[in-house]
Amino acid sequence: MQEKNGEHPLGDAGQLILFGVFMVLWILDSFVLHRSTFLANTIPLTLRLIILGVALITAFYLFKSGHVVVTGDQRPTDVVSSGAFRYVRHPLYSGSILVYFGLTVSTASLFCLALLVVIVLFYNFIAGYEEKLMEAKFGKTYVAYQKNTGKWIPHLGKKGSR
Repeated sequence: MQEKNGEHPLGDAGQLILFGVFMVLWILDSFVLHRSTFLANTIPLTLRLIILGVALITAFYLFKSGHVVVTGDQRPTDVVSSGAFRYVRHPLYSGSILVYFGLTVSTASLFCLALLVVIVLFYNFIAGYEEKLMEAKFGKTYVAYQKNTGKWIPHLGKKGSR
């Protein structure tokens, strides 16, 4: 398999498979079987829904701002360090992880939490692969961007690349 446009060759398929597995597990555990959602009785629903709301709002921003690299007629030809890329190097992946996190917290499904760990590991793997491609393509410019920008979480106290 060949990489396409700087992405891991299994990135799209892996994301779709994990999304399908997560949604089936989340729906079954949270609304039908209730095998691992016993913590929902101890964590107030209001708190869980606030966390879900914040996660979804943040994910929406990351998706909207991060799509500059995958939409439109022409992809950027230089390192993008504006919008969400000013804060994190992988806003689309970060947004996806936040959606999974929000859904997991909303129903307190421990099975989904375990699957979320697998999902984060998968995203970290494909992001690492893509970062090597970016470093090979953009060299010192990308390395400097990496130093100033968090991979998943913004570097607190740093201005980031601009």
